[in-house]
Amino acid sequence: MTQQQGKGSMKRSKPSYIYTIIGVALVLFILGVLGWIFLNFQKVGTTLRENIQIHAWLTTGNKKAVDSLKSYIGQQPSGKTWEYIDKEKANTMYNKDGNDSWDKILNENPLPESVDFFAKAEYVQKDSLEKISADLLAKFPGVISEVQYPRDLVITITDRARKFGYALIVIAVLLSAVVIVSIDSTIRLAMFSNRFLIKTMQMVGATRGFIARPMNIRAVINGLISSAIAISAIWAVIMWMESYIPDMKVLRDVQNYVILFGSIILIGVGISVYSTHRSVMKYLKMKLDDLY
Repeated sequence: MTQQQGKGSMKRSKPSYIYTIIGVALVLFILGVLGWIFLNFQKVGTTLRENIQIHAWLTTGNKKAVDSLKSYIGQQPSGKTWEYIDKEKANTMYNKDGNDSWDKILNENPLPESVDFFAKAEYVQKDSLEKISADLLAKFPGVISEVQYPRDLVITITDRARKFGYALIVIAVLLSAVVIVSIDSTIRLAMFSNRFLIKTMQMVGATRGFIARPMNIRAVINGLISSAIAISAIWAVIMWMESYIPDMKVLRDVQNYVILFGSIILIGVGISVYSTHRSVMKYLKMKLDDLY
């Protein structure tokens, strides 16, 4: 064999990772976009629930009774924020909504006082709000005439959120399976082209650990590079979406981004190392004739 032929053979035997990195990054990008949609869906659902106002209409303006009611609501695990609305503030809010002023017809302010509050998202469901209403009416008889909230809206949000959530979970499971298979296939294909190199190293006396170690390290590096590319692309999409729809900036959540990007890195590195190590072990166990 000539020197030029030897160099050509060595060049062909060197692992080429560029297509593997790009392929894995593309798959991680698709998975990451779905994850971002899922996390934002949860945040939107939480925001919608926590913006549903609940009115505890009062039959009395007794300050002690009102303070007791406010204190009780604040001590409950369901309570998020609350506010006492007296007749004067109720009138201001009434006029702000563009309604005709009551003083054109009546001499006395007919608007009832209330303690308005918002519940935490996990309690804004039909059964939970009914329990909260029943509890307040039982604890403060003669103080509260009625607990009112948009029941139809609560039912609609809960029902649609549940259906959409189930659909996202199914899509996420299916896509995750496709992602795992795609990354595994991409890496195994890359390792297939280096099967003779792996076997040659074994034939000259290298141990399995010695052969697998540098390839596993390379798999970690490739996984990190693929993850970095995918995260950069996802961040670019997020920035583009926020520039196109500025209201989406309110959905920013550092914790969600940490979860999302951390998961992408774990999946990218984890599957890369697992697939690489499994492929190396497979070719080490095979006979030379079976490699052809």
